[in-house]
Amino acid sequence: MTSPNALADTLQTVELADGVEIQLRVAGPAIRSLAWTIDACIAVACYIAAAIIMGMLGVFGMENVWEGVLLLFMFFFNWFYNVFFEMTRHGATPGQRFMGIKVASVNGGPVRLPQSLIRNLLRFIDFMPAFYLFGFLSTLCNQRFQRLGDLVADTVVVYADPKPANPLRVQINATPQPPPHSLSRPEQAVILQFIERAPLWSDDRRIELANLLSPLTGATGPEGLRRLCAIGLYLRQGHPSKKS
Repeated sequence: MTSPNALADTLQTVELADGVEIQLRVAGPAIRSLAWTIDACIAVACYIAAAIIMGMLGVFGMENVWEGVLLLFMFFFNWFYNVFFEMTRHGATPGQRFMGIKVASVNGGPVRLPQSLIRNLLRFIDFMPAFYLFGFLSTLCNQRFQRLGDLVADTVVVYADPKPANPLRVQINATPQPPPHSLSRPEQAVILQFIERAPLWSDDRRIELANLLSPLTGATGPEGLRRLCAIGLYLRQGHPSKKS
């Protein structure tokens, strides 16, 4: 459903209180809108089913109460649908699960009940003046795409734990080899990060990024990717960055 490129390009670093840094793959407004649409369709289907059931009860002389019961059902469904599913182990509504996203705390942990209640009770503000306009504008004003409810509740919508990207189709037979010239620490860090994150990306993305370092590798395409991986393996083994 979600391309590896999208997952890699939305990485956000969060520093915890103890100084440890974690990375969250935040979900943007587009995929969140699709998830909301799915949940809205589920809600409409549930409302129709409830109306049919209540209408059938009206045949048995309960026509004076079925409308009130239906409205009560719609009220609780509208306000606690998200809370119920966010408290499950998946941390996501059916629509969010289908789109591969979930709600989490900004520290990467599961969302807590008070957080879920706050972010969902503030939906009426995010919805104003219509169709989540305030919420949409809010997501465009911060790097984590948080709507107002998320900002107050200290939550964020992230991609669920992604499965590894498709197996590498470009054959790479790389053995560790030193770089052609000395590398600075930032340059070494870039190459090591490439090696670490490459499994999350598609073949085209790997080659695209490897081509940016063609001045170092002296090649482009699959061969440039192979050479870059070879240098990265060399650095990861703790060798000096000078060619021996």
